[in-house]
Amino acid sequence: MPSENAELRKVGLKVTLPRVKIFGILESATQHHMSAEDVYKKLLEQGDDVGLATVYRVLTQFESAGLVLRHNFEGGHAVFEMASEDHHDHIVCTETGKVIEFFDQVIEDRQQIIAAEHGYEIVDHSLTLYVKPIKP
Repeated sequence: MPSENAELRKVGLKVTLPRVKIFGILESATQHHMSAEDVYKKLLEQGDDVGLATVYRVLTQFESAGLVLRHNFEGGHAVFEMASEDHHDHIVCTETGKVIEFFDQVIEDRQQIIAAEHGYEIVDHSLTLYVKPIKP
């Protein structure tokens, strides 16, 4: 809990029990991309009495503070992941909704080249590949 408290204070958020619990769930999640409903279900499983509206409000506060990133992948609702310094892109399965993170230096380099060829410098980008399973 001390690390969660420090992180919340560092971004100017008051340390409250719902914020600490939600931060802990996101930070320790094996599933890196969680919807507000996923977080809410985890809270219920832990026996925590935090409402869904509070989860949405806290996630929005975390996003504004730069603690989490919100992704609105096509065909689904918003999902959140902990913000980090490490850049990655996403693959989203259109059949299952599964999200896979990946990093490919060749793709990153090519994007820089394309932007430069057009007289631009990339300041930020997001790459999402929408896929479906290959049927034999």
